[in-house]
Amino acid sequence: MKKVILFAAILLFAVVLAACGDQTEESDASTEGANSSDTTENESIEKLSIGFVPSREPEEIITATEPLKELLTEELSGLGYDIGEIEINVGTNYEAVGEALSAGTTDIGFIPGGTYVLYDDGAEVILTATRAGLSNDSDNAADWNENEPTEPTDEQTTSYRALLIAGPSENGQALAEKVNNGEELTFEDVDNATWNVMSSSSPAGYIYPALWLQENFNKTITDLSKAVQADSYGSAFARLATGQTDVLVTYADARRDFVDTWTTEYGRDADIWEETDVIGVMPAIYNDTISVSKNSEIMNDDLKAALKKAFMNIGESEEGKEVIAIYSHEGYQEATDEDYDNERKAQEIVQQVGSN
Repeated sequence: MKKVILFAAILLFAVVLAACGDQTEESDASTEGANSSDTTENESIEKLSIGFVPSREPEEIITATEPLKELLTEELSGLGYDIGEIEINVGTNYEAVGEALSAGTTDIGFIPGGTYVLYDDGAEVILTATRAGLSNDSDNAADWNENEPTEPTDEQTTSYRALLIAGPSENGQALAEKVNNGEELTFEDVDNATWNVMSSSSPAGYIYPALWLQENFNKTITDLSKAVQADSYGSAFARLATGQTDVLVTYADARRDFVDTWTTEYGRDADIWEETDVIGVMPAIYNDTISVSKNSEIMNDDLKAALKKAFMNIGESEEGKEVIAIYSHEGYQEATDEDYDNERKAQEIVQQVGSN
């Protein structure tokens, strides 16, 4: 009997040892796998270039986006890419950034939808910006003036308005008075004013204002007697403040961006909300894009996926929000080419009108 008990004890001990040995082997294998994963090397990219459109003063954009270099480098490092250098530049105009994306000389572009659809042969949209909604969203210009100042709301939107804004010049104020009195503007009214417009691919600064003219007067920007193209909204507002121009076309929350500059750099005594009025409201425009070059030597599906994740993470961080606020962006969501089909329709109409 004792022999039987002894044999059973030895057999049990052997089973326990075998189990422990299996667990040790599994643990070793697991540790080896983890170590192998930890030592996987990131892919190295010597340089990543980013182009911004000049919707603000170029120096202001360069300064504001400088922290983006470190933020993007850190994000991409965690996503499998070691970036040697990130180069940031501001195009001389909107088209310059689109052309750089098409040529492959710029890898990433922060461009409006209007610019994207003009250069989608060489550019691919990966993200759409989100921004705060505004307290004003009426189709009626006088409503915007009655409810000034325009303030942000908690609601995030993927579209924005373009506005025709009259300045403190005699012509500008005459137009504003007519609108605020409930009178309809005539083409002669607006044609008598000196306009500030942006480059022809700017949605808020050209495309949608052209549609507004077509819808209201069967005219377009090329029909205006006095239209001046500005290189940035900053220079456009400066001209408006000094009376060099009477009206400008811009994105709906632009006056919020220039409220301090109006009385400091531009030397006005009164507040921008007192001296300017909305005289025209455009249909909603889909937000800006982050697009990548189809012809960049370094761009591929894996890098595009990493860039999407990196920029969305940046948009969710407090430090990142400070950087992208230069364009009134508050975050990003994934985008598709089809999102900008309405923009294509707008471009087609502008081209048709311009050719007539």
